[in-house]
Amino acid sequence: LPKEQVLKLYKTMTLLNTMDRILYESQRQGRISFYMTNYGEEGTHVGSAAALDDGDLVFGQYREAAVGAAYAIKRAHASRAVICYFGEGAASEGDAHAGFNFAATLDCPVVFFCRNNGYAISTPTHEQYRGDGIAARGPGYGLLSIRVDGNDVFAVFNATREARRRAVAENQPFLIEAMTYRYPGGRTGVHWGLLVPTGTYRDLVVPTEIIGHHSTSDDSSAYRSVDEVSYWDQQDHPISRLRLYMGNRGWWDEEQEKGWRKSTRRMV
Repeated sequence: LPKEQVLKLYKTMTLLNTMDRILYESQRQGRISFYMTNYGEEGTHVGSAAALDDGDLVFGQYREAAVGAAYAIKRAHASRAVICYFGEGAASEGDAHAGFNFAATLDCPVVFFCRNNGYAISTPTHEQYRGDGIAARGPGYGLLSIRVDGNDVFAVFNATREARRRAVAENQPFLIEAMTYRYPGGRTGVHWGLLVPTGTYRDLVVPTEIIGHHSTSDDSSAYRSVDEVSYWDQQDHPISRLRLYMGNRGWWDEEQEKGWRKSTRRMV
């Protein structure tokens, strides 16, 4: 992707991260009642959304409703697509299976985007299913399917762009499984400007209260170990990976990072 597009991806991901931190803290202060963060899943959200056209329809939930909208678009002969987001836990619910079959049999221009972050709230994937994840279910319904690294924003973008193209051009429903993780929010929320081109961190303090819970009603420390969370945060965070990519190409430095970080807080 060209430099300007990559910078836009990064700025959107980090803006989302800042918004998460501020709204999470607002809930803890009693200013709002409930909030669900996006920590660690910025690559899936931003990468997929960037591959859509302005006229496409986005469903944050409701698999069957998304397919119904896609069928209406098909009947209207409109060059648009529908994308529906859900987690691997929701893929085990009845409406997901009905939606998959509905989309395949009626040739609907819909992209099913599954964020597999390893947990259905507190239930790990090994307790959810015995098969090979969610993408493996697609062929049984007649869906084109692909599994991608959800922490690689470029992989997510390319997969979604191709899925959308096939949906619009061929009325071909598509299932994407993006493998990711609910990361701690502290490092990227407060200190994501401290990643240097060598790939190392410095002066990091990760607040224990910002840990990438499922929601503000969840305490993920009850079912995830500190070592597990730390490993994923240090090795494979989507914002850190994109930051390193840009730094290695001379597109971003710490001064730009500090200035942008301040700007995001003002914007939110």
